[in-house]
Amino acid sequence: MSKQPAPRILHLHSTFDAGGKEVRCVRLINAWGKDAEHAIVSGDLEKRGAARLLSPKVKVTWPRFPSLQGRPTFGRLKDIAAAMAGYDLICTYNWGAIDAVMAHTLFADVFKLPPLVHHEDGFNEDEASRLKTRRNWYRRIALGRSAALVVPSKKLERIALDIWKQPRTRVQRISNGIDTRAFAIAPRRDALPGLIKRPGEMWLGSLAGLREVKNLPVLVRAIAKLPPHWHLVVAGEGPEREALVRLSAELGVEDRVHLPGFVAKPETLVGLFDIFALSSHSEQFPISVVEAMAAGLPVVAPRVGDIGEMVASENGPYLSPPGEEGLLIDILRELADSPADCKRIGAANRQKARAEYDEKAMMDRYRALYWGLMGRNRPG
Repeated sequence: MSKQPAPRILHLHSTFDAGGKEVRCVRLINAWGKDAEHAIVSGDLEKRGAARLLSPKVKVTWPRFPSLQGRPTFGRLKDIAAAMAGYDLICTYNWGAIDAVMAHTLFADVFKLPPLVHHEDGFNEDEASRLKTRRNWYRRIALGRSAALVVPSKKLERIALDIWKQPRTRVQRISNGIDTRAFAIAPRRDALPGLIKRPGEMWLGSLAGLREVKNLPVLVRAIAKLPPHWHLVVAGEGPEREALVRLSAELGVEDRVHLPGFVAKPETLVGLFDIFALSSHSEQFPISVVEAMAAGLPVVAPRVGDIGEMVASENGPYLSPPGEEGLLIDILRELADSPADCKRIGAANRQKARAEYDEKAMMDRYRALYWGLMGRNRPG
């Protein structure tokens, strides 16, 4: 009996820069190795930063594909559907790929398309505070033929069920997971080129795209109110870099604000932080919070998305209500003055991360979902 060829999975992203969903996608592809072949589409060809994280041992192609942006006309959606033929599974990600989901619903029978799994990880600036009614209706219709809708957070699960009116059997909540052991190893102080943590320094750190929805000026204003041995380190890239540099100069803390860019291996940096902070207007299940927890850090953040349920109970009092920027800064100042509390909270967070957010459970669930939809038994 001949061996079945490896399944071909098509991944459709609006961009493939190294954000949470893209990095998770890469980690799954790398973990599955030669068990599958993958085709990745980035709607913006200039934004494919996550590609450098792909293992050289996996088989990945970058096919030409119709634009994922534009008016959802009959002809355009038909062209997208035609380009999805010939695969064993289609994976679409966030609003930026929703037209491909609609194309699948309309033309799955015409082009004999495989099952489609849509992934929703959160919202951009235009839906950070309020979902758009027209988009809600569009999602309801577009998701009509999808085999599964995967979300990482309880909040998104409620939205999928109550607002997008998806059947319970379609919605799958799979929490993001990481290699918690990697974050337990203390990194070197000079792990990043050009950035060294010197004796006596304390670091307020964050992992975040430099985008408006992340509200990072709050952290710059916070560092200006902390003692001079405290520094702010924000790892990530994005369009708000210059604005953050200008604000740092205006507040006289440009020597204490560091923007090292995207860090491919966050485990080499996060352990150098003393406090981890987010200031986002909108989050769902931020993987950076799990990474900070695994590194044994206290987390200061607005109580948005699932953050309040993610962190250990000891960390709960150090989350601020959404929009209370002054209170968030006050909490940071309080923790900065209490290393004993930082250590106590960090230990509780590390224990919870190891117990609930290790990557093996996440990878097993994705594998079971994808391979099950493709009608394939897991090898070995």
